Amino acid sequence: MLQVSKLLPRGQGLAAPLLKRAATVELDWDVRQKSRFAATDSSGRELGVFLPRGTVVRGGDVLVAEDGSLIRVIAAPQAVLRITACAEHGSPFDLTRAAYHLGNRHVPIELQPDHLKIEPDHVLADMLRAMHLTVVEQQAAFEPEGGAYAQGGHSHGHGHAHEHAHDHDHAHPHEHHGHDHGHAH
Repeated sequence: MLQVSKLLPRGQGLAAPLLKRAATVELDWDVRQKSRFAATDSSGRELGVFLPRGTVVRGGDVLVAEDGSLIRVIAAPQAVLRITACAEHGSPFDLTRAAYHLGNRHVPIELQPDHLKIEPDHVLADMLRAMHLTVVEQQAAFEPEGGAYAQGGHSHGHGHAHEHAHDHDHAHPHEHHGHDHGHAH
């Protein structure tokens, strides 16, 4: 078994021809969120992957084996629920509301400008349909958000310092704003 203990996010720093020649491994989300797993690459090699705890493997990442060989990760198609705003009655804001409610339940969610994706769950599907969203089950790659504290979706600190200079004050007076709270039931 070939041991793998290094990951290059998105193949960072590797030349395109090297990436093109690399073996591949197709992994679904359940496997890619583990730091230790076994897999078989496109060359038929058995891989034992031992990454630092908390590491999340994304489609497009490159695993580096102990012999120096490269294995490009492909996000395998899997069952997902694709959520879109209702074309007749909905608005794009409905997706924002859905993302809020799913996030409140700590559901892994892939955010796209025109749709959301989650793993199949009939209770959540019913909730989303009740919110007048269109929910369709399909086979597709699943790349959920990494969370507010993950760096670029990868949990292996790179120590990026993000200094932002602003020429304006972000303080806002917290005075009462008139809001219409009338709700029709």
